[in-house]
Amino acid sequence: MSESCTWYGDDPFYKAYHDEEWGVPEYDSRALYEKLILDGFQAGLSWITILRKRENFKAAFDNFNPEIIARYDEAKVESLMQDSGIIRNRAKIVGTIKGAQLFLEIEEKQPDGFSHLLWNYLDGAPLQNSWKARADVPAETDLSRAISKDLKSRGFKFVGPTIVYAFMQAVGMVNDHMTGCPRHAEVKRLVR
Repeated sequence: MSESCTWYGDDPFYKAYHDEEWGVPEYDSRALYEKLILDGFQAGLSWITILRKRENFKAAFDNFNPEIIARYDEAKVESLMQDSGIIRNRAKIVGTIKGAQLFLEIEEKQPDGFSHLLWNYLDGAPLQNSWKARADVPAETDLSRAISKDLKSRGFKFVGPTIVYAFMQAVGMVNDHMTGCPRHAEVKRLVR
């Protein structure tokens, strides 16, 4: 018998994230950039911590507009370091700025941009996993290691294979809803 997803616990906010957003295939480059940055801020923390601060992050980082973030200067970094609504980690903030610059380069130079760079690893279609128990779900895979290596080689920060796998789950590159979860079949039907 297969389990249902239960990682969100009793928290209605977290359950809504699971039910409405987690695992839904995302193909928009800007939305993928935002999620990658948020997952980078998660490093060493729980996702619910980031999720509860997501609106604060959006406000602090100009709605994750890479054109604006790429031009942040030291004064802006210092301002962000004083913002209690976000995770105040200088390396992650500086990494976000660098990530915006790299994102813009990829958008300019890669056919179909950042989205294509990521989804090309899967030929544009999500990997449909069939996990029956949460204990079966890996923390990282060969694919997340390959994407991590690619992103790191381009200069992205906080994109280790575990963070990349969490990102892949969140943006629907892999369907990691348990087979006993109603969302597994729903998300499976959302393939382009």
